[in-house]
Amino acid sequence: MKNLFLFAALLICVKTYSQQTTKQVNLVDFVNPLMGSDSQYDLSNGNTYPAIALPWGMNTWTPQTGKMGDGWQYTYATHKINGFKQTHQPSPWMNDYGQFAIMPVTGHLKVSQNGRASWFSHKAEIAKPYYYSVFLADHNVTAEITPTERTAQFRFTFPKSDSSFIIIDAFDNGSFVKIIPNENKIIGYTTKYASGHIKNFKDYFVIYSDKPITIAQTYNDSTLTDSLALHANHAIAVIGFKTKDGEKVHLRVSSSFISFEQAELNLKREQGTESFDATEQKAKEVWNKTLNHVVAEGGTVDQTRTFYSCLYRMLFFPNKLYEIDANNQLVHYSPYNGKTMPGYMFAGTGFWDTFRALYPFLNLVYPGIDKEMQQGLINDYKEGGWLPEWSSPGYSNVMIGNNSASVVSEAYIKGERGYDAGKLFEALVHGANNAGPEGTGRTGVEYYNKLGYVPYDVKINESAARTLEYAYDDFAIYQLGKALNKPASEIDIYKKHSMNYRNLFDPTTGLMRGKNKDGSFETPFNPFKWGDAFTEGNSWHYTWGVFHDIQGLINLMGGKKQFLAKLDSVFTLPPIFDDSYYGGVIHEMREMQIVNMGQYAHGNEPIQHMLYLYAYAGEPWKTQYHVRDVMNKLYLATPDGYCGDEDDGQTSAWYVFSAMGFYPVCPASDQYVMGAPLFKKLTINLENGKKAVLNAPNNSDSNLYIKSMSFNGKPYDYNWLSFKTLMQGAIINFDMSSQPNKLRGIKPIDFPYSLSNEK
Repeated sequence: MKNLFLFAALLICVKTYSQQTTKQVNLVDFVNPLMGSDSQYDLSNGNTYPAIALPWGMNTWTPQTGKMGDGWQYTYATHKINGFKQTHQPSPWMNDYGQFAIMPVTGHLKVSQNGRASWFSHKAEIAKPYYYSVFLADHNVTAEITPTERTAQFRFTFPKSDSSFIIIDAFDNGSFVKIIPNENKIIGYTTKYASGHIKNFKDYFVIYSDKPITIAQTYNDSTLTDSLALHANHAIAVIGFKTKDGEKVHLRVSSSFISFEQAELNLKREQGTESFDATEQKAKEVWNKTLNHVVAEGGTVDQTRTFYSCLYRMLFFPNKLYEIDANNQLVHYSPYNGKTMPGYMFAGTGFWDTFRALYPFLNLVYPGIDKEMQQGLINDYKEGGWLPEWSSPGYSNVMIGNNSASVVSEAYIKGERGYDAGKLFEALVHGANNAGPEGTGRTGVEYYNKLGYVPYDVKINESAARTLEYAYDDFAIYQLGKALNKPASEIDIYKKHSMNYRNLFDPTTGLMRGKNKDGSFETPFNPFKWGDAFTEGNSWHYTWGVFHDIQGLINLMGGKKQFLAKLDSVFTLPPIFDDSYYGGVIHEMREMQIVNMGQYAHGNEPIQHMLYLYAYAGEPWKTQYHVRDVMNKLYLATPDGYCGDEDDGQTSAWYVFSAMGFYPVCPASDQYVMGAPLFKKLTINLENGKKAVLNAPNNSDSNLYIKSMSFNGKPYDYNWLSFKTLMQGAIINFDMSSQPNKLRGIKPIDFPYSLSNEK
């Protein structure tokens, strides 16, 4: 009877909880766009900026505190704003393109960035994904911004003044401005971009003021000219007027990578004559609709804010480079040939970062936009001859690897259709067997295909990291080839090459190690040495980079016992490093050191999946413990809320996946590896109309272990979930406990996919 009473009480509590949590909530209100913005060159807490934009929108706006061209365009610790910048910057290390700034000022006119800058306080700043507001103290002006995909509205509240101005800074490296007073209009373009070699690049902008222009000036840098139209290295336009106290001046701003006419069309199509408030409300609705694809319930306020702040950060890159012309056709500026071309194109992402979790998340939750991205990749290949590994907006030689293979392969494996996957397979094969420009293809491919690894002693940097990534990329090509029914004679070579990781395993240390052309290992070997044979990490980070064949790695290490001990060692080793390759401490080293988690360096990507590898060797409870520990310690929706570079949504995607309770260790497979959920309930509203619901009603800070779980009503002991079954709709129930269940998930049949286990 007592047990029956408790069961009834529990039903009442669950019912009440369900009723409370089904109320409509503005999920966007949980987002803090300032998360991660308290960063600097030598220590990253995210290296983010408040991005005011729509999901995957072509343009983003941000307040600018840094100087023109500085990758740290907004940093939380600074006190002055010098403009509101249109940006496409995915990372300060990549920097920006398509950038110009707008700044309201009063009093004595100074157009230079330092001269026009104003003190501000975060106490008088409001940052939301769809709206930004700040009080510019030196000018007694309140500035507000709200976006559409390719346009924005500004609202400036001026004081009483006969010297009120708006500065439009087209930046340096070649720009143009023209003021047309009788139309209350300013047009211009900027050609400034930071990376790669792109052709005929211009970002055209059109700006309308709702207040008649009575002062019109142009400046060549800081020198006043006598013309209303100016081509210069650094062109600036100024409009001015008298204002009453509290008078609101509105700007409608639009841009295009194609032409002034297209910028006008974008403005007409996306804004028309609607008010600032109407644009803001529409933007808010878009954000709520997009965030509502994942509804997290029953967490703390901090957990919920962190979850949605991370999800927000995932939904910007790659951003749309395409536009819609007067005939309602999709068109885009091509950074490869400098022409206007038909179809989709996206830009601003690095696959070295995002193949790991960001693209897997898109394939699960937002497959519609990822299908557009795959079509865009086809155009990248057709117009440029290669798939990008880093795009900003064209090819950019920043990171290693050939990880477009994973991005392309996974999309098709996870069900994307309706585009020329055969053309993308052709692109992958081309990239896998050739070295291309600006980081495309495979550097060292002639050695890799002949020896089975990129040698350490042939003056190709980061050789071991390249080898390990190429091996996984070969697996991805093999998987796509199988899905496309390619003959074995064509694809078995990639299956064979996917085992090349074994060539770098050193049995004397149990770690991956650079290998010379003659087959000898690099000597001396320091597993704590960052860089050199590895990329922004050391051997303790890259040894685990065998995403597709963890069982093969276990076998190399001598079995599960030795493998588990090696995993444990990551946390028990001291957080030491050898910085001799770089000639000094890089910020990733410092970020590993200061969090005091041994050699675990969550602030950079190579080791982020490692926590999930316990699930391959029969100790899934250690994954559950460490994942929750990292979420609790290293993430918070505050300006210092990340533990390293956010990196185009990847570090955020790790948190969001982990909070859901699973993670894509091997994206080019059907499986996700189980961790444990963070929330009491989480619902994934799939685009096919079905739902995947994860219930963990007794989840808490102490109840972080899975005692048992069921999948659609049946007991479930596997340490993995299938994408295919999730997409059919699922109800997954977890019974959480404060103590690990060391009898669950311990049989080989429970372990996730490894290529070595294929029959």
